[in-house]
Amino acid sequence: MGRPLTVLVIDDSATNRRTLTTLLESSADVEVLDWAQDGEEGLKKVLELKPDVVTLDLEMPRLGGHTFLRLLMRVSPTPVIVISSYAHKSDVFKALELGAFDFIAKPPRGTPEALEGLRRELLDKVRAARHVKSGGRHGAALRSAVLSGEAPQVIAVGASTGGPPAVQRLLEGLSAEPAVSVLVGQHMPSQFTRAFAERLDRIGPFTVTEAREGDVVAPGHVYIAPGGRHLLLTERSGRMELRTPSPVSADKYAPSVDRLFESAAEVLGSRAVAVVLTGMGADGAQGVRGVRREGGETWAESEDTAVVFGMPKEAIATGAVTRVLPLDDIGSELAALVRRRRQSSGQ
Repeated sequence: MGRPLTVLVIDDSATNRRTLTTLLESSADVEVLDWAQDGEEGLKKVLELKPDVVTLDLEMPRLGGHTFLRLLMRVSPTPVIVISSYAHKSDVFKALELGAFDFIAKPPRGTPEALEGLRRELLDKVRAARHVKSGGRHGAALRSAVLSGEAPQVIAVGASTGGPPAVQRLLEGLSAEPAVSVLVGQHMPSQFTRAFAERLDRIGPFTVTEAREGDVVAPGHVYIAPGGRHLLLTERSGRMELRTPSPVSADKYAPSVDRLFESAAEVLGSRAVAVVLTGMGADGAQGVRGVRREGGETWAESEDTAVVFGMPKEAIATGAVTRVLPLDDIGSELAALVRRRRQSSGQ
């Protein structure tokens, strides 16, 4: 085994610091270097100790989490995992915009089962941070678009760790074709998916909502899979609709990117488009096989830009991915694809 991953814990609660340290050091491959009780102390210790990963509380005295992130990403970009309560969803997405690598929702109760779930998620994300690449972000606001009544072209997108800002950037690049419909399977705690949709809805040209059972797929609309449920495309009476079934015991992920892609392949055939973005694990790999079997487009984010090159790598390894692109090119290339298809169909 190589050297352990080193972590700095920043939290103003002594109880939380002790709990996080105990959970992290339950694994031999992780070492907690130290802790800090506010952002100012944390910034000094990051520069002094140079940890591989920082866990960060957002609400702290003196220097809060958001200001800490602004300063850290300017002077010493380091992977940061935000530890937040369910009550502060908008703060979490602001932290992701400011450069945080990922977030974890604090369990509302400290039961043994909840702490074990937190321990596993924390260790998984700390280990994933080993593969994080530094890089800037942009957040330019996009124009509004007046939509026509043309039939929507549908794009299915799957993402996990590092996904929220990647999905946002893809939508920014895709904004030149605002009549497209996008279905997003983003691994995320169920309490955060609606806030994620609402945030995207405020900053881009698309109407973005958390998907509901029976939604009719509309042009210019982005549907976010509701947390803890699947998002599937179906066809009924000649129109495309969404289903949001609960997972079954065999499902490893909910939402499942594989099931989203497979449903798109079944309904759209060769017109299906599936895109695998950053994330841990292999969800999406089986799905791209299904899309490719029907002759659809299967794209993956390149290693150059993926925050975690897990899901794209597994998808590429199937041999079923038709294009591998850096994140900044995916949205604009999708817009070009939509434009070509519309022209070829005479729309």
